[in-house]
Amino acid sequence: LGTSGLVADLLVRAPEALQLLADPAAMANRDPAEVATSLRATAGRHHELGTAVTAARALRRHELFRIACADLLGLLDLDVVCAALSSVWTAVLAAALDVALRSEIERRHAQPARIAVIGMGRLGGAELGYGSDADVLFVCEPVRSSADAETEAVRFAASVAESVRNLLGSPSQDPPLVVDTGLRPEGRNGPLVRTLSSYRAYYTQWAQTWEAQALLRAVPLAGDADVGQRFVAMIDPVRYPAGGLTARQTTEIRRLKARVDAERLPRGADPTTHTKLGRGGLADVEWTIQLLQLQHAHELPVLRTPSTTTALRAAAEAGLLAQADAKTLLAAWQLATKTRNVLTLVRGKQVDQLPSSGRELAAVARALGRSADDDPGEVLDEYRRTTRRARAVVERSFGA
Repeated sequence: LGTSGLVADLLVRAPEALQLLADPAAMANRDPAEVATSLRATAGRHHELGTAVTAARALRRHELFRIACADLLGLLDLDVVCAALSSVWTAVLAAALDVALRSEIERRHAQPARIAVIGMGRLGGAELGYGSDADVLFVCEPVRSSADAETEAVRFAASVAESVRNLLGSPSQDPPLVVDTGLRPEGRNGPLVRTLSSYRAYYTQWAQTWEAQALLRAVPLAGDADVGQRFVAMIDPVRYPAGGLTARQTTEIRRLKARVDAERLPRGADPTTHTKLGRGGLADVEWTIQLLQLQHAHELPVLRTPSTTTALRAAAEAGLLAQADAKTLLAAWQLATKTRNVLTLVRGKQVDQLPSSGRELAAVARALGRSADDDPGEVLDEYRRTTRRARAVVERSFGA
């Protein structure tokens, strides 16, 4: 409580969760599948939409407290923390979809479409942090074949998708859960939901290289499993293009990355300690391994994974990265992810910038496992040293 603003806020809203601290084994070893089943079942017992999602969010609050405490106490590894946070988000998303779908079917007395939710970004890679949004795509398939079936299906599915976004993003005693659909075709100007055939037509004719890159972490998460799997099968030729990338496409990715480096870092941010967009941080490592995936996954199935860490290890095993370089990138990605999580735990909200000094840096150092007698400045030194080495690998590998 003295270290984490997030834990304190969660405990105020869910004081009954305090009993978890009496049983460290139970706190650290809860099965994510059990959590997901319990959460969806709890939401399903409520007929009214708002009440159902409120119940799901209450269970999420309880689960976030458990994960955060186990994390701060050193009972969970980083990959387990990220997977657990991703699993909870997925369960809440699935529960919201369940109740929104049920409500829309009852309202219309019909179900014109089957719907799947595709996880993207960190959600798709099971790499969420404490303050991460959920990047998703909504895809539907008409239940019947007729001239107007597709239009009716899209209208039905769009209503369900809007309900999910509104229910999770509505104000409550918890921070809103943001369902971000900005990675969909045509971005925020495109339709919220498309059919499988519409996605296929778009990706076949209009997909840009960055969209193929975004699809590397696309994973079916909720809704109709068959529709989700068919979507993944449909996008495989897009994200694992036969023959890899052309020279023009490779140059395009490098130019886009240069723009991100030049324009996305917040004004006044320190590029040596910004965990997401700083030198050697999350974006640097992820763009590097994703370029290798786009270039080689068509011939190396081991690279076909939404996980950054798995892809890095696979690239090293395949000889695309030197073992030492892969180890350097992995260490930087893990440190940046851990630090970003700790910053959110300490501040109680999503933060990407390491503080340069003061009480906040001391709290971050404690949450990262340093003792009270250690100099908090050592955290900055280690972070800069680790990410500086990663940046050298990125410049050598990504820009080659």
